[in-house]
Amino acid sequence: MSIKSFLALNFAKIVRKQISKWADNPIETQDKVFNYLIQNATLTQFGKDHHFEKIHTYEDFKRAVPVRDYEGLKDYIERIKEGQSDILWKGKPIYFAKTSGTTSGTKYIPITKESMPTHISAARNALLMYIFNTGKADFVNGKMIFLQGSPILDEKNGIKIGRLSGIVAHFIPNYLQKNRLPSWETNCIEDWETKVNQIVRETEAEDMTVISGIPSWVQMYFEKLNEKTGKKIGELFPNFNFFIYGGVNFEPYKVKFENLIGKKIDYVELYPASEGFIAYQDTLHEKGMLLLLDNGMFYEFIPTTEFFNENPTRISLKDVQLGVNYAIILNSNAGLWGYNIGDTVEFTSLKPYRIKVTGRIKHFISAFGEHVIAKEVENALHQAMQGSDVSISEFTVAPQVAPSEGLPYHEWFVEFEKTPENMEEFAMKVDQNMQEQNIYYKDLIEGKVLRRLHITEVQKGGFHEYMKSIGKFGGQNKIPQLSDNRNIADVLIEKGFTV
Repeated sequence: MSIKSFLALNFAKIVRKQISKWADNPIETQDKVFNYLIQNATLTQFGKDHHFEKIHTYEDFKRAVPVRDYEGLKDYIERIKEGQSDILWKGKPIYFAKTSGTTSGTKYIPITKESMPTHISAARNALLMYIFNTGKADFVNGKMIFLQGSPILDEKNGIKIGRLSGIVAHFIPNYLQKNRLPSWETNCIEDWETKVNQIVRETEAEDMTVISGIPSWVQMYFEKLNEKTGKKIGELFPNFNFFIYGGVNFEPYKVKFENLIGKKIDYVELYPASEGFIAYQDTLHEKGMLLLLDNGMFYEFIPTTEFFNENPTRISLKDVQLGVNYAIILNSNAGLWGYNIGDTVEFTSLKPYRIKVTGRIKHFISAFGEHVIAKEVENALHQAMQGSDVSISEFTVAPQVAPSEGLPYHEWFVEFEKTPENMEEFAMKVDQNMQEQNIYYKDLIEGKVLRRLHITEVQKGGFHEYMKSIGKFGGQNKIPQLSDNRNIADVLIEKGFTV
């Protein structure tokens, strides 16, 4: 065992003890975070506007601070961009994480000197928890790759601006710098296809032990490695034994990944957002990711069934229940208050508090009152693939409310890696799985309001071509897996990306 591996094992034990202290006292921990946030923001402009000096309890807070999305905080953020201090949090942010919004255009999410370290420590601790749980630390001696955005940053009024993954690239600890790939120059390449080709050249002869990124883009990297070398990833990188991912449900991609890799490996899920590092997988044996309660964020939750009500139920951690789909609301030391990040989650455990991401609050299909959510379509597809060699690259679902003939239906656009031998039979399996999960959908099928779903096959590389056509190819961009409109569906058909 190398010195670096030995030190990593011992550090993992120390960090595990630190995590246990707050994980075993969750409500007390969140109360401390709540008080810390209020005290530190009382004299900010937001704190003055919302009378933070009068807030002593969570009930006080709910009365004073409404739930907002980015548009609700945009006026404050614009003042920060103009160079003003003490607006949402004391002082000025050190970064703006730039993200793409569907309704707000480009969003600028503040990152402060208090919140930045939490992003770094959470990513580090996710690796250390893997080491603690498995006893495997030899990977620290090999090369690691984190597929990410360009680290080149803009600047406005003293605040640096870039993608979160590009910002984080500036904080790679010294002890990992020699292990990290790709090179800085390659990371700065903006064109994704050019960048991936260069990453292939830089990594194909290296001892890669850790690979991380959004599954769809890592899959592209693996495919290019396979094309160039003719080897499975596990043969090319024999010491590569675990993959780190976040941003999407991995299950639909798993079969394809295992075919590309050629051996069983471990998978570690993260939940990093520009707004804060929310959770990571702390065990390989339990479902869900550990909710980070001591990470500068106070969490609130709204049942998704009530989210669009005038006065929805709004609760803190102590009142959540298992199996309920919640919109997650953040309050943070980055200066976000009552902030709806748009994600929905479900608790898989309350001791400790673990969650899984179930989708986006705005990504659903309810053209006929069925309110189908991402979790359901992902599960339906995954179950239909069980026991077969069918594998997919990507998919999205949209309603077809005005077909040229017959009843309306849900149209599934699927890019198969391995196509089902009988597409109709496969579609029936997916549809049956949907009916078993969603009683409203089942009622609409049985009531002859909808007909069974239809699968439209997308050509190989079709989703990549779609992303290029809208200027969102690569990096942290993801295909919404369902929409309540046909914006994506119509482009796929009109541009000839379907079979």
